[in-house]
Amino acid sequence: MRTVLISGAGIAGPTLAYWLKRAGYAPTLVERAPSLRSGGYVIDFWGLGYDIAERMGILPAIEQAGYHAREMRIVGDDGGRVAGFGTRVFDELTGGRYVTLARSDLSRLLFETVGHSTEVIFDDEIVALEEMPGGVRVQLRRGGERRFDLVVGADGLHSTVRRLAFGPQQALERHLGYGVAAFEARSYPRRDDDVYLMYGQPGRMIGRFSLHDDRTLFVCIFADGTARWPATLAEQKAQLREVYRCARWEWTAILHELDRTNELYFDRVSQIKMDNWSRGRIALIGDAAFCVSLVAGQGSALAMISAYVLAGELLRAGGRHDEAFRAYEARLRNYIGAKQRGAERFAAAFAPRTRPGLWFRNQVIRAFSLPGAARFVVGRDLADRLDLPSYRWDNRDAASV
Repeated sequence: MRTVLISGAGIAGPTLAYWLKRAGYAPTLVERAPSLRSGGYVIDFWGLGYDIAERMGILPAIEQAGYHAREMRIVGDDGGRVAGFGTRVFDELTGGRYVTLARSDLSRLLFETVGHSTEVIFDDEIVALEEMPGGVRVQLRRGGERRFDLVVGADGLHSTVRRLAFGPQQALERHLGYGVAAFEARSYPRRDDDVYLMYGQPGRMIGRFSLHDDRTLFVCIFADGTARWPATLAEQKAQLREVYRCARWEWTAILHELDRTNELYFDRVSQIKMDNWSRGRIALIGDAAFCVSLVAGQGSALAMISAYVLAGELLRAGGRHDEAFRAYEARLRNYIGAKQRGAERFAAAFAPRTRPGLWFRNQVIRAFSLPGAARFVVGRDLADRLDLPSYRWDNRDAASV
């Protein structure tokens, strides 16, 4: 049985492991973190990723874990409504196949489809790769030397596999000029269930969303042109305090929660653009290959799509990895390129850099309530112009994978 080492147990990795098992492969997942990650941010989940989740049998669990937000509301300094729209428009654009959920919940549900039947190595990472005739020699930091038929990097924007096989990240990364931070708080005194609130000033936005179990998620998106990116938790908190020093609304209360948290997601808003997503017996999927950026809203779905297609093309090619890798890339290259271009247009909508820009953004959002306006403005970016291929998967029940 052919063996595949998959680096990353987030979204793309478990999805690939599931479909590789359906294709008759023996996948191994290696994850640098000591356990599945929690916290982070929420994602809007629709389109082909939603379809793949349905094929994997986890859609009911996703719907149960998720949220059906009824409004996106922009507020001013005093918390009063400035603009907004009902999210029924997204249901219309997606045929009702749309849900918001925590990225960590999606990761957990995907992992549960394979965790009981797949070798999983936590608290370890790849430190060296050497392709050789018939396989890849892998050096793990803790686990020593192993050999696999193929290696796939599903390890995100800051992919170790990509760095080892294709070179440094800075040569492939395109920073979109924004930073993002996200964290959770418990028992925050203000709750607006099923409403996503946004407060903005030029070049910075704060979002608040009420989660299950008396938790609240805060998301900050801000214009960033700094050459040095803060590395430690203390430096990251200090940068947020500086960026939002003039913010009003609930910032004083949010800052109190920021001071208390020990889990802060903090990163640049970037894209990865590569001429090739594979080299020899090593391939990349998801953000490791083509990160469209966090603000695009479809990163998790695209990760699942790329995992599904890569596994399917390996099945279709009878294990001829070079043929499969070419077919995988040929099928997705134009589709992913369109998603990246859409994300570039969309990024500035979260935190316009000027007051006229904020005003214009708010007018566009107000127009969403007009019939057909939302379809005209965002319909092309929401649409999935790709036919999901059908592959001749093993007929075993999904629960046995």
